[in-house]
Amino acid sequence: MSYEANRKSTLNVTSGLSRNAVILRLEGELDVNAVPLLREHLELVWELPPPPFLILDLAEVQFCDSMGMNELVGVMQRCEARGTRLLLGGVQGVMARVLSITGLRHAFEVFAQFDDALRLAVAAP
Repeated sequence: MSYEANRKSTLNVTSGLSRNAVILRLEGELDVNAVPLLREHLELVWELPPPPFLILDLAEVQFCDSMGMNELVGVMQRCEARGTRLLLGGVQGVMARVLSITGLRHAFEVFAQFDDALRLAVAAP
């Protein structure tokens, strides 16, 4: 697989709202080509009043490169500055390995199942 700069993103992002959370579901490859698309969706989130939680559902992410991880770190920092808790749900397979290899596993609130992250957000006062 070629990772040319002009290659089209193979990431799909959908969003939704829960009682206390904005939810973004990512499906595909979180790589250098996908970062602009993810940022576009996040700009809509940053325009909202800060929600208590932002949940990224990563269960369908099939690949993540260093630019993708860098973007997740940036999202975490932006959430911290806004007083929003970032939860990573559906972290298994590729994303679990990438977070472990990079040493960032404990920097994020990580849940193997998306539903566990959602339960935490919904149960919060």
